[in-house]
Amino acid sequence: MSHSHSSEIVQCDTIIKADEIVTQDETRRIIQDGGIAILNGYICGVGTFAEIESSFSSTQKLDLSGKIVLPGLINAHTHLPMTLFRGMADDLPLMEWLEKHIWPVERQLTQELLKVGAQVGCAELIRTGCTAFLNGYFHEQVTGDIAESSGIRAVLGEGFFSFPSPMFATANDCWEQNRKLKEYFNNSDLVRTAVTPHAVFTVKPDELQGSFELAEQLQIPWQIHLAESAVETNQCLKRYGLRPVKLLDTLGLLCKRTVLHHCVDITDAEIELLAENDVCVVHNPVSNLKLCSGIAPIQKMLDVGITVGLGTDGASSNNQLNLFREMAFAALLGKIRHRDASAIGAQTVLDMATRNSAICLGWPELGQIAINHPADLVALDISSPNLLPMYSSVSHLAYAATGMEVSMTMVAGKILYRDGNFTTISIKDLNNEVLEAKKWILRMIDTQKKSKKT
Repeated sequence: MSHSHSSEIVQCDTIIKADEIVTQDETRRIIQDGGIAILNGYICGVGTFAEIESSFSSTQKLDLSGKIVLPGLINAHTHLPMTLFRGMADDLPLMEWLEKHIWPVERQLTQELLKVGAQVGCAELIRTGCTAFLNGYFHEQVTGDIAESSGIRAVLGEGFFSFPSPMFATANDCWEQNRKLKEYFNNSDLVRTAVTPHAVFTVKPDELQGSFELAEQLQIPWQIHLAESAVETNQCLKRYGLRPVKLLDTLGLLCKRTVLHHCVDITDAEIELLAENDVCVVHNPVSNLKLCSGIAPIQKMLDVGITVGLGTDGASSNNQLNLFREMAFAALLGKIRHRDASAIGAQTVLDMATRNSAICLGWPELGQIAINHPADLVALDISSPNLLPMYSSVSHLAYAATGMEVSMTMVAGKILYRDGNFTTISIKDLNNEVLEAKKWILRMIDTQKKSKKT
């Protein structure tokens, strides 16, 4: 138990009572019959409920008896508006999926549609216990506005390709937009920005360097898809005579600011290189399976001290934005990949989805329940039959939970979802908007089919 005053009662906004608190703090403390005190969106006390009740007073008591409370999960790699393409093109390899199905429709997307996609994404994240995400897409201001109105945290980057994209004719246009985006969200408590070149096979080396310089100037993370599949490696070798990791290293782009998404097709020597340069890697196991890209050697990365976070990728290549499912897959696949049942254990995947993902977002104070850290919390109902009996909450979070047991999601002390009700999103209106968006997308696909025939 720790807080600033020892004897007098401290006034706070909210006191939470829970059966168990999985703090994910430095010592990974787990508190039975726990209490949390919250003031101005931050945690000001953590301990047993008896300790918290005797030290703090508040007008609002939140009784989460029968629940486990943990830090909100953090999705360290996604493309939120792509929820619009959920299930639109399945069972295809990465390049065919992108070039023949996703990109043609993506080019036609309006800001209105992006807004609907982003809102569905925020609703799904909030519903399944996620309180922050790292995004890459275009018209990112739209997603940022939706994140703010939904009350969830976001780090956003304008996706950039060297060929003219729906957003940018040139690299400089993109850098300009990045500056504007950072300015626009400068005073936001919830939204920050990142620089987001797409990949080494879609962005030229000098523009990769240019984008990195911009990230340095703006003091924000630099994120890129890297070594996602053998196809990408071959393209990179053909074009530059170097594998993707080596290419970034040669360009001087591996450092603490660097966040690499995927790293599936990667050698032991490259893993050492990433560790030496203190980069972050984000593991997206389900998307890598669905696109048949492979299984990243995550335990090897963890063994040499690389910070590995967890992401779902977009709902178009995963079909869910559910980090509970992602944790289970990460743990199960890790065992097969390394032929070791003890590889990537339950505590490891929980760390990946909380503390490590927070570091990947450049927001290390997230992902743990500790004094002076933001009150981003999630509660799970432990009376669900699939969580009975419970010997270890951490085991259940990794292997037994589905995300549907989430009964409350809170960001900065504000409840966004509780017991079936969203407080910041009208699900009914959203359903209607999604139906309209779906009609539009089907029309687009139809038009494309017809134009191919002629």
